[in-house]
Amino acid sequence: MACANCSGNCGSKKNIAGGSAPTGCQSNGTCGTSGCNKLNVFDWLGNMELPRNQQFDIVEIRFKGNRKEFFRLPPELEVCTGDAVIVEVPNGFHLGFVSLQGELVRLQMNKRRVKDDENILMVVRVASQRDWEKFEEAQNKEMPTLYRTRQIVEEMKLSMKLSDIEYQMDGTKATFFYSADARVDFRELIRILAAEFKIRVEMRQISLRQEAGRLGGIGSCGRELCCSTWLTEFKSVSTVAARYQNLSLNPTKLSGQCGRLKCCLNYELQTYLDALVDIPKIERPLQTEKGEATLQKTDIFRKIMWFSYVDESNWFPVPTAQVREILELNAKGVKVPSLSEIETEKVSKQLKKDDFRNDLSLEADSQLLKKDKQKQGNRNKKVQKRGRRPDPKKTP
Repeated sequence: MACANCSGNCGSKKNIAGGSAPTGCQSNGTCGTSGCNKLNVFDWLGNMELPRNQQFDIVEIRFKGNRKEFFRLPPELEVCTGDAVIVEVPNGFHLGFVSLQGELVRLQMNKRRVKDDENILMVVRVASQRDWEKFEEAQNKEMPTLYRTRQIVEEMKLSMKLSDIEYQMDGTKATFFYSADARVDFRELIRILAAEFKIRVEMRQISLRQEAGRLGGIGSCGRELCCSTWLTEFKSVSTVAARYQNLSLNPTKLSGQCGRLKCCLNYELQTYLDALVDIPKIERPLQTEKGEATLQKTDIFRKIMWFSYVDESNWFPVPTAQVREILELNAKGVKVPSLSEIETEKVSKQLKKDDFRNDLSLEADSQLLKKDKQKQGNRNKKVQKRGRRPDPKKTP
């Protein structure tokens, strides 16, 4: 089934091989599921038809590594989202894919503060079969060049990490993406690469987060990395966000594939900050008649705090409102009774209900697992008794 933004003339357009262009999730970059087009923008205005003279003449083109730029479309050229086109680049030509067109391109340009002036380059034509062959030849050079360049960098003992290479479609230029902790003098490296590969060399430094987004991968959550699918702005992340969310300050668990703190630590931070407004600050242990009670754990959303005594292993849940009252009495020099005596029945019942629900879910999972094992065991016994299965063609 075709995508919503692929309706109209795009669905019946012929591809370079002469057949009809693929629709849906057939690697043509026109679906809105983020499966075949990273960092995409869904065109909600795709079904609206505008007069030809009112259409915005600039399109968004996507290149390798989810890099996107804007190019001006000639009046006589008609393209659809997902088409491969040849565009002008400084000192050459390159192949890219149309990722967005229409009025949403104007909004994206305003968002990225790109001016609609004469500096915007042109789209030359739709890619032909010969252009595809040149593009594939250029792509096949990238991995051998990457391995050889890493050897040269290691021989020159440069403190830089080469992560990716992007060849221009015409094969005259290659961009080398690297990351480094300090400034690197790679002038001699450029001369060696230009002489060995007979190309113009451009060195582009990227951050570790940009490197992870360019290479991609699977996070600890089981999903693709946010930086390679939809995240475009990298905000600073600190360990304070982990402290507010009561997370263990373990670098191996808090760090992403880029080696920095995970960006998702900021996703729920504001929710925790709003919930922490009602949580009292415990600067010293609670003073009770039984002794000093130390804070052990805080459930921010259920607004329950667990305290324990030094000589006991039991934890006593106390609502945050009641903790605030105890702190006010301690400030006046008044000691409250033991926490086991002031523990409210409401908190205990609620905790027992939650534990009971968890036990039921665990018991149901274990029963399903037992049933699956029993069924598998019965199948194995039947197969052993039968031996070889009879041929259905030979049975009378």
